[in-house]
Amino acid sequence: MSPRRYDESDVRIRPGRGSRPRTKTRPEHLDALEAMVISVDRGRWGCAIDGNPEHVVVAMRARELGRTPIVVGDRVGVVGDLSGRPDTLARIVRVSERATVLRRTADDTDPYERIVVANAEQLLIVVALADPPPRTGFVERALVAAYAGGLRPVVCLTKNDLAPSEEFAATFADLDVPVVLGGQDDPVEAVTAILDGTVTALIGHSGVGKSTLVNRLVPDADRATGVVSGVGKGRHTSTQSVALHLPGGGWVVDTPGIRSFGLAHISPEDVVDAFSDLAAAIADCPRGCTHLGPPADPECALDRLEGDSAARVSAVRGLLAAIATNETW
Repeated sequence: MSPRRYDESDVRIRPGRGSRPRTKTRPEHLDALEAMVISVDRGRWGCAIDGNPEHVVVAMRARELGRTPIVVGDRVGVVGDLSGRPDTLARIVRVSERATVLRRTADDTDPYERIVVANAEQLLIVVALADPPPRTGFVERALVAAYAGGLRPVVCLTKNDLAPSEEFAATFADLDVPVVLGGQDDPVEAVTAILDGTVTALIGHSGVGKSTLVNRLVPDADRATGVVSGVGKGRHTSTQSVALHLPGGGWVVDTPGIRSFGLAHISPEDVVDAFSDLAAAIADCPRGCTHLGPPADPECALDRLEGDSAARVSAVRGLLAAIATNETW
């Protein structure tokens, strides 16, 4: 038997990793449609195309975005199957710059910031007047987060059938924060008048009636409601943020109940800068001033203000003091 003859077709060489042509040029996705992220669930994002609540697609994050965080409220560009049919999947290929950001940390020593909602115009802080009793510290911290993130804060009081609202509402009068009643027996139109046409984030600790309020604002939302226990702690009835379209236009973002509101990422200047008259005054403060006034800051320029500005200084210093105390609710 003659030996087998070999030719080049019998030789196969696998190319090395470095021999394949590679490029860092990424597609521009000029055909991507703009959308608003309205829900997040385990690596999948619900996106309303052009902000249309009737045209929602499920999307994944494109590989080129890496670990870019995408949260409810983000404005994104999406490509792929945009029909919105069941079992279809689009891709998020870019995330637009955020106009506002509501952030928090787990506590005041945690360096990791958690973005709760992006691009919200308002923050509706829901507080029960009883069962559980109101926590001024929680409201103050939520106000700080709103001012630092560029959101307009509004306080919504619930369960006013159990306790009067006047005294608690007066606490924030010098900050010019709107206060609205949102209890079950109050006309819901007072709240919708503030929310319609805007993107508003709702925040509150468990048991204050936030989900009940959402169900009144968006009747087909069907957000779960829970029962408050005898020690004033509620069951967490919302487990993830979701944007719900309001019948009168605009969106309300229901967020999970919060037990602690860390502000490790916020400085005193972030709070003071939210008030134009105070921001101008602190330019004359000595270096390292914490703006708390005597005895800590005997030369703070805020002490030279008069009239309405002086009353606002006192209220803002209350917010600055709240940064130093973070309770669990």
